[in-house]
Amino acid sequence: QLQLVESGGGAVQPGGSLRLSCAVSGATLDYNIGWYRQVPGREREGISCISSSGDSATYRDSVKGRFTISRDNVQNTVYLQMDSLEPEDSGVYYCAADTAASLCAVVVGPKLFEPLHWGKGTLVTVSS
Repeated sequence: QLQLVESGGGAVQPGGSLRLSCAVSGATLDYNIGWYRQVPGREREGISCISSSGDSATYRDSVKGRFTISRDNVQNTVYLQMDSLEPEDSGVYYCAADTAASLCAVVVGPKLFEPLHWGKGTLVTVSS
């Protein structure tokens, strides 16, 4: 059974940085990993995604140039480096995994399906 555990959330002032981690266990390296954000009262939205090999990534327009996704397939961990944070970046961040080749397009595009495996989330609060 695949397990995903997020960490690295916290409170930060606007303009600050955080690095989120998603530790993956119980599976091979065939999973594409996406990051999603949930804000109370709003629909969950995809933020970024990285392919299983790490050679391709996608980003939501609002985070391009500020967020960087990466993965360490030795440590089985996916990272989301978040810089120049804005209050609108606040929310609970979830990582999710699926073997579907189209996951990284779906995360930032039309919601054709939901990833199969999810973590429990980590809270990010950006406020002065």
